Amino acid sequence: MLRSALVLAGGLAVFAAATLPAAAQDAPACEIDRPIVFAGLGYDSAEFHNAVASFILEHGYGCETDEIPGETIPLINGLARGDIDVIMEIWTGNPAPPWVAAVEAGTAVPVGSNFPDATEGWFVPRYVVEGDGAVAPGLRSVADLPDYKALFADPEEPGMGRFYNCPAGQVCEAINTKKLAAYGLDDDFTNFRVGNDAVAGAVEAAVLRNEPVLFYYYGPTWLLGKYDFYQLEEPPFDAAIWDALVASDNPTEATAYPVSNVIVGANAAFAAGAPGIIAFLEAYETSSAIVSQALAWMQANDASPEEAAVAFITANRDIWGAWVSDDIADRVAAAAD
Repeated sequence: MLRSALVLAGGLAVFAAATLPAAAQDAPACEIDRPIVFAGLGYDSAEFHNAVASFILEHGYGCETDEIPGETIPLINGLARGDIDVIMEIWTGNPAPPWVAAVEAGTAVPVGSNFPDATEGWFVPRYVVEGDGAVAPGLRSVADLPDYKALFADPEEPGMGRFYNCPAGQVCEAINTKKLAAYGLDDDFTNFRVGNDAVAGAVEAAVLRNEPVLFYYYGPTWLLGKYDFYQLEEPPFDAAIWDALVASDNPTEATAYPVSNVIVGANAAFAAGAPGIIAFLEAYETSSAIVSQALAWMQANDASPEEAAVAFITANRDIWGAWVSDDIADRVAAAAD
């Protein structure tokens, strides 16, 4: 039997030993007489949150849960129709138009802040800029990068540094491409586009060799949870500059990515009929660091989101216990023991 758990050390989550769930104590009847349907967004952090919320609802509230897999836009449309009850991650920094429309129409409601500090930016390993062995202690900002292009040399393009971008076609890839031009870096750095897994693999390989690497990434993710990176400074987020950057094919200015508050969304009719469940989801709150650490453990142990959820619940009653009453917390803890 797999044994795993999540503990807090210095404010960050670190995994230790715990058991898979045992049978839960008797739970009350659920407010909803059918399974609660979650949106299966398919990426790690959303699946982790689905698993945590489902475990608590099943063992603390006596509910059944289900999940419908899909892409963001169809799932939000399904939420508005009532086919889906809950989406655990709605990114509000640049919200999907169907979400905005559903809220305006009154068919969907924002429930609470899951984690308020989703991050996007350009990173280097912290050992590159800090510590006794730092090879670029003066590198702090994207403006400093031309002085360090040799440090991030592209093996396929002599005289150029390499910047690892998002996969071609993604929104972040287009934004980063525009940023390279606006920051005056496209003559010094190749715009290297590969898949997300390939970027993570290249970064991890560089870290394991203690080598420099420059890349875009986002959090919460296992990569940011497993290793220590330094986010390069950019001009502070400015909404007007950001909008112009997005709209223009040849922007002359760029700005930092907005920090996104990632919220829980619910179907409005479901929310009206399940006030106790909604109170739990309103109280549900984590952070980018906590989730990144959970995902790092899940990746390192080749574990499922359900196993990571049990590990989190086993060792972090101080976090999730604040989301529910003591009697519910007791039932959930017993089920995870």
